Amino acid sequence: MIWILGATGRTGREIAARVAARGGTPVLVGRNAERLRKTAAELGLDGVEVVETADIAGEVARRRPAVVVNTIGGYADTAVPIARACLPGGHYVDLANDLVAMPRLLALHDEAAAGDSTFVTGAGFGVLGTEAVVARLCADRPTPQEVRVDALPSVAIEAGQLGAALALSIVSAFTTGGLRYRGGQMVPTRLAGEPREHALPDGQKAKSAVGATGELLAAHEASGAPNVVATTGLLPTAPYIRAILPLASALLKVSAVRQFAVRRMAAMEFKPAPRPREHSWGHAVVTWADGTTREGWLRTEDAMGFTTNAAAETAVRLARGEGRRGAYTPACALGPELAEAAGATIDQL
Repeated sequence: MIWILGATGRTGREIAARVAARGGTPVLVGRNAERLRKTAAELGLDGVEVVETADIAGEVARRRPAVVVNTIGGYADTAVPIARACLPGGHYVDLANDLVAMPRLLALHDEAAAGDSTFVTGAGFGVLGTEAVVARLCADRPTPQEVRVDALPSVAIEAGQLGAALALSIVSAFTTGGLRYRGGQMVPTRLAGEPREHALPDGQKAKSAVGATGELLAAHEASGAPNVVATTGLLPTAPYIRAILPLASALLKVSAVRQFAVRRMAAMEFKPAPRPREHSWGHAVVTWADGTTREGWLRTEDAMGFTTNAAAETAVRLARGEGRRGAYTPACALGPELAEAAGATIDQL
C-alpha cells in the first residue's frame, strides 16, 4: 500500500493517479472520507481504499503502510513525526524544497537506516531537477571543488487558489534569505544575487538568481563539494525588486507578518495560463581541483508534471524494496536515473 496524504489536493490526486498507472496500490488519505471517495471516482480509482483521519502519524503507526507520500505541506512540522511513524520498515517521501524542512528529515538518517527504512525528501522538480545532473556528472569521479546549479522550471497555471502548502513554501524561501556553501559551511549571501541569463539548449532564454532552496543542499549532498551555489528561476532579477528583497526577507522573519503573508498568498486566485517555455531545465556545472569541468542539462516539460511523476516513481520503487536505507535526497537514494524514469533527459556537454 502507498498512502497519499493530502490526496484531494491537486498534487496529491495527480500522484495517486500516477502511482496507479505504475502498478502501485494508492490509498487516499485525508480528513474527509466523502471528498476522498469523490476524488477516487474522478480519477477512475473507484476500488481504492480511503482513510479518513485527523491523526495521520498515529494512523500510519497503527496501519503500517509500505510507503507514505506526504503532500500536505508544512514539511518543517509534518515530515519528522510522520516519517518516524513509518518506522520500522516503512518508507517515507515528501516534496519539500526548503532549508528548514529538508535538514530536519535528513537528520533522521541513522534512525531510518537502523529501522530498515528509506526516507526521501525533495522528490520533485525542485531538488531532483538539478541534483540528478550533479549526480550524473560526478559519477566515478573524485569529490569536486565547486558546483553551481540552476533550477529553471516552466509551469502551466491552473485556475484556482494558490493554496496554503505552496504559499508557505514560497514565503519560507524569502524568509531564509540567500545562502551558499563556502569551505564546506553554509553561509549567508545576498538573496537574488548573481543574476544571470541562460541561453538554453533549445534556443530559448531564462533568468535566475541566488536563493536558499533545497537545490543547494541536494547539490552539496550529491557531490560533497565544499563550494556550492544554487540559483532559481523563481526569484526576480529586476534590479529595483532585488534592492528591496533583503528588507522583505527581514520583515517575513516576524511571525505575525509571515503568517499574514502566507494567508494572503494562499487565497490568491489565478486564471489558467500555459507554461511560459516549452521545457523546464535543470543545469549544473561541476569543477574539480585540477581544473576539469563538466556541464550538464536536464530537460523535461511541465515542472509540476515532472514533480508528480517523480514522487510516484519514488514511491513505487520504494514499495518494491529499492533504494538505500537511511534518509536522503532523491538521486542519492535511487540514483539519477530516477529523473529519467520521471520523464526527463540528462545530457552532458
